[in-house]
Amino acid sequence: MEQKKIDVGQVRQVAKLSRLDLSEAEIAEFTVQLEAILEYVAKLNQLDTSNVEPLAHCLPISNCLRGDEIRPSLGTEKTLSNAPDKDEQFFIVPKILEGELTL
Repeated sequence: MEQKKIDVGQVRQVAKLSRLDLSEAEIAEFTVQLEAILEYVAKLNQLDTSNVEPLAHCLPISNCLRGDEIRPSLGTEKTLSNAPDKDEQFFIVPKILEGELTL
């Protein structure tokens, strides 16, 4: 199967869609680099992977989550000790929405 080559026009089009202002030298350089990447992928596609299981992770691990157990918390006083602004047991944060909030 013949691999389709990347041409300068395709690189220009992708740069335009990406809103990249590339010089002619950069377009030429990226054309060569992208072609090399596609050639490498084509080599990988020639490998027989029919007996290879799909992987979610490269290491033999599964579900690396800690147990769901109750542990002591910091407490309100310590939690709010470095807060720039607080009101009794609450953080005060800047208002980011305009208008009234209705539920």
